[in-house]
Amino acid sequence: MHSTIILIAFLIASFAAAATGAVFRPGDWYRQLDKPKWRPPDWLFAPVWTVLYTLIAFSGWLVWRQAGFVGAALPLTIYAAQLFLNAAWTPIFFGLHRVGLALAEILMLWASIMVTIILFYLVNSAAAFILMPYLAWVSFASVLTFSIWRRNRATSTKFA
Repeated sequence: MHSTIILIAFLIASFAAAATGAVFRPGDWYRQLDKPKWRPPDWLFAPVWTVLYTLIAFSGWLVWRQAGFVGAALPLTIYAAQLFLNAAWTPIFFGLHRVGLALAEILMLWASIMVTIILFYLVNSAAAFILMPYLAWVSFASVLTFSIWRRNRATSTKFA
């Protein structure tokens, strides 16, 4: 029972990071941006992120189950930091319309995911491997953010 409650807590924390996506929607500003043709359709983002947030939660839970909060203090702290960075990207990009700042932020997110994977691997290799699709998607999102920044930076000071 205790393990199930902790898993639910990890799911709540993971999907709390997703909540910024419900508050800061793409809207007209995003639709008017010059975006690359290889960008996925808008409808694909929600199902992909739903799977990824579930994997993120499960991964953290596996590390907790293996070592506990005290035994995995550093990996779980970095895990929490990457969730915070994940939550911050959406308000920066869609809320503030600061694509350049969002690009810098997503690179920090990517680095924090990489460090999380490395630290999780030392505790539970399955937990680390479960995060690989997340790293792949954020890698793709980083390239997409860079492309949007590069294509639109001359039209607005918010792209700096």
